Amino acid sequence: MAKYTIVMLRHGESEWNKENKFCGWYDANLSEAGVAEAVAGGKALKEADYNFDVAHTSLLTRAQVTLQKVLQEIGKTDLPVEKTWRLNERHYGALTGLNKAETAAKHGEEQVKIWRRSFDVPPPPMEEDHPYYDNIRNDPRYKDGPSDAEFPKCESLKLTIERTLPYWNDVIVPQMKDGKKILIAAHGNSLRGIVKHLDNMSDDDIMGLNLPTGIPFVYELDENLKPVVSMKFLGDEETVKKAMEAVANQGKAK
Repeated sequence: MAKYTIVMLRHGESEWNKENKFCGWYDANLSEAGVAEAVAGGKALKEADYNFDVAHTSLLTRAQVTLQKVLQEIGKTDLPVEKTWRLNERHYGALTGLNKAETAAKHGEEQVKIWRRSFDVPPPPMEEDHPYYDNIRNDPRYKDGPSDAEFPKCESLKLTIERTLPYWNDVIVPQMKDGKKILIAAHGNSLRGIVKHLDNMSDDDIMGLNLPTGIPFVYELDENLKPVVSMKFLGDEETVKKAMEAVANQGKAK
């Protein structure tokens, strides 16, 4: 018998998703299509009659705007929102700003696949001469954290999960156990970390999971936080399938 329900969604398409660039901690805005996806996600939640007590999101604009659009659609713009760098996207290091298809053509699809889809192999680090280093590292939104020691130069999915799960365990789980209905608007890799944890997925299986942009999905959990229902997408099957395929194809050379 399910005791807790939690809803998650990956942000809508960003400008850099549209341009097929590695985005990571760069603060890209939503594209027009991404705004439409966020609105559609909100409509799906409204139609399914979901209500929330608190929302969580990252420090990045694309996730925050997605959340705002969703809350507008469900009539909850006054909902308490907690923001944390621990829900940020994976840091793509030196790849940040590069076109994925061009990078695949230059380094080979197999190398890009390793950088994108291996569980514990990070991309090359972002050094101080990187064109987006100052933009990211000295962004005032990080004045309260992460610390210098915690601030990544690059991350594998394994490293992303290691900084995401403490927030899940220390903040979100206690709220759930207090009876709060929770919405998380975040990123493909920070959400994959939570999914891996909940479903006890293998490293290989989680790397094969492509979360679509802007489509909410639901977990129903028992009293031990074990899934009774896993990843129930609030969208028609064909739309979800096409969205997942689009994410999977991003790292292929044209």
